[in-house]
Amino acid sequence: MSTGATAEASKTSGKRKSLDEFKDLIDSEEYILRKRLPARLPKRKSDVYVSRKTNFKAQLDRCQKILDAENEVFVHGLGHAVNRAVNLALQLKESGCGSVEISTHTSTVTLIDDLDPENDDLEPETSIRYNSSIHIRVYRPDPSQINTLPTVTGSG
Repeated sequence: MSTGATAEASKTSGKRKSLDEFKDLIDSEEYILRKRLPARLPKRKSDVYVSRKTNFKAQLDRCQKILDAENEVFVHGLGHAVNRAVNLALQLKESGCGSVEISTHTSTVTLIDDLDPENDDLEPETSIRYNSSIHIRVYRPDPSQINTLPTVTGSG
């Protein structure tokens, strides 16, 4: 982030700091770092938010149960959980024996961190950072909408 962008961010949002300034404040042990939860889309029955802490087999079983009931499941992963979300979707596709399709969408999520001062002499600080996310739709296509290729007959 350039110093011009940092100054711009500070003007528009009050007490925002660049990432380097933010790390210096954390290292000084005068602040407590509080990471806000990321904004989530409205949760549907078919949404599964993947984390690295939850047992993979439990997440896989939950997704399979939703896929069996709803014919589609949306798997969401953020940051380090992106790889796990992809692996989960691929496992579902493999266990579907060709009847399951995958559609993916990637995005960048804005995350906000707060620094709360240890003593009353300091001002609270805020920092913005960005993280990768993935949204995977795992679904069973409608059999009537599947395009079938014409069979090729050989001559001879």
